[in-house]
Amino acid sequence: MTALAALLGAGVGLGFLAVVAGLRPPAVGDPRRPSGIRFTREHVIRLAVAVAVAALAGLLTRWPVGAILAGIGAYALPIALGTNKKAARDLARTEAVAVWTEMLRDNLSGASGLEQSILVTAPYAPAAIKDEIDDLAAAVRLGHRLPIALAELRARLNDRTGRLVVRALIQASTRQSRQLADLLTELATRARARATLRLKIAPGHAKIRTNARVITAFTIVMAVGLILFNPTFLAPYRSLAGQLTLVVVGAIFAVGFLGIARLARIGVTEGART
Repeated sequence: MTALAALLGAGVGLGFLAVVAGLRPPAVGDPRRPSGIRFTREHVIRLAVAVAVAALAGLLTRWPVGAILAGIGAYALPIALGTNKKAARDLARTEAVAVWTEMLRDNLSGASGLEQSILVTAPYAPAAIKDEIDDLAAAVRLGHRLPIALAELRARLNDRTGRLVVRALIQASTRQSRQLADLLTELATRARARATLRLKIAPGHAKIRTNARVITAFTIVMAVGLILFNPTFLAPYRSLAGQLTLVVVGAIFAVGFLGIARLARIGVTEGART
């Protein structure tokens, strides 16, 4: 009953978070203030799954530590292991940044201003970044200050070279830059080089991700099998010493999973700030 009550209480809390995530207006970017944590639908779904898994593990094992570890694993493993689709989206975004940068450069070379170039290129922006560029163009049409609109774009672009491009545009919007076209050419070339490198290393990273998923799945199946079909083998973990041991075991597995996930992301991580 205690576990069921905890599950129901967590469900109410997650429902409240879902309402907040749906009603909360998008934050306006400000270059002077870092972006805060935003609860998205994806976060709420992962939280809901993690709570359900934790409650189920608690009901089956009666282990507080086991329930906590199961919930953390359910929330973190999909992020740590990643997907091949995510890698493909990251590659498409990098290529899209290169294409849009070249479009901006060509329009600037035609004696168009920066704001006019953004408005002209927005309808033709590649699909991978079109939503972000459309929002930037809408902000320009509404009369928002260009540096603030560009800062919001920089926060949304999940691409290292894309952030460099926007950083150059911010500098050009605050003071005249005669070298902007040359700089955009260099950044577009860099983006294309990174996209080419991604294509070369993608098969190796995909293989590592597949191996990581196989190891993870085998570990989870083995643990669930022991819980369901051989609970007496796990009986020592019900004591306080067993729970403390389980903490150590969970930490070891966590370090191992994070190490495997890091191998799959070396050289392609886009989350670092520039």
